[in-house]
Order: sequence, then C-alpha cells, then structure tokens
Amino acid sequence: MTSTEFNNNLEKIESLLFGFAMKLAQNKENAKDLMQETLMRSYKHKDRFTEGTNFKAWVTTIMYNSFVNNYRKKKTRNKVVKPMEDFSYMIANKSVEGNGESAIMMKELKKMVGNLSENYKVPFELMIEGYHYDEIAEKINLPMGTVKSRIFYARKKLQGMVNKKYGGVENIMAA
Repeated sequence: MTSTEFNNNLEKIESLLFGFAMKLAQNKENAKDLMQETLMRSYKHKDRFTEGTNFKAWVTTIMYNSFVNNYRKKKTRNKVVKPMEDFSYMIANKSVEGNGESAIMMKELKKMVGNLSENYKVPFELMIEGYHYDEIAEKINLPMGTVKSRIFYARKKLQGMVNKKYGGVENIMAA
C-alpha cells in the first residue's frame, strides 16, 4: 500500500476511529494519544496490510491492541503494596535517628509482630519486607487468598494490640 492509498483510506474512517478511541479511552486527551499512536503504528506497518481485506478492521485492531497494551503497562506500573499504615507524613517532619521514643516504639511494634502466631507472622513479615502477595504465596506454598486473609487478620490483630496498649494510633501520633 502506498502512502497516498493509506491516507485516502484513513480519511474515510478517521471520524469513526476517533469515536472508537473515545469509547476505549473515556477521555478526550487519552483518545487523542491513542489515535496518534494508532496512526503511527498503522503507517509504520502499512506494508503488512493485505490488499482486498477490510482496512477499517485492520486499523481498529491496531487501536484496540495499543489500548490494551497501554492499559496493562499502567496497571503493572501502578502496583503498590502498602504496609500496615502509611506513616510517611510522620517521617517527613521528624528525624528517626537519635529519636529515643521512635526506637522504643519500633522495638515494641516488632515485639507485637513477634507475638503473632506463625500463621499470621510469616506472611506479614514477608509483606513488610516488600514481597508481593503472589511471591509470598509461592514462597510459603499457600493459595494467594489465604495469604491475603492472613495478612489482613495480622493487621487487625496488631491494630488491636496498639489500641490496647496506647489507646489507638492517634495517641501514638500525638506523642
């Protein structure tokens, strides 16, 4: 297919393609990006188009595959595993080094984690070390649902211990 033929075919379906991009992306800016990527890929590989086949189907398939690939990239890129709670706002204003209260509190929290039964402690400690649920499940040979459940209950038990000892996380923050 020559560049002229490609442009002529594309002009006929350009508005349909943008409508399809809007349907996929749900956002005008993302639809424009998807449209641009689709046009670049289809032009780059115009020699792969088989004459006599449906040009619109070929280009929309490229668009759909581009959308799915971008979605998968974003999905894995944004995968975050948070520990028990996000205490980053505390660390921003206080130095941990040389802060005796912080050192004592960390020792007490580690002791509380140590008091958990092995069923809850092992998956929880692996999660704190940065392992993802699927890696933990593989490492300790348990189904992922069981791992998630045990980590959830470990958090609840630790939260109960903190509440019992300090009267809640809010009181720790005030200290």
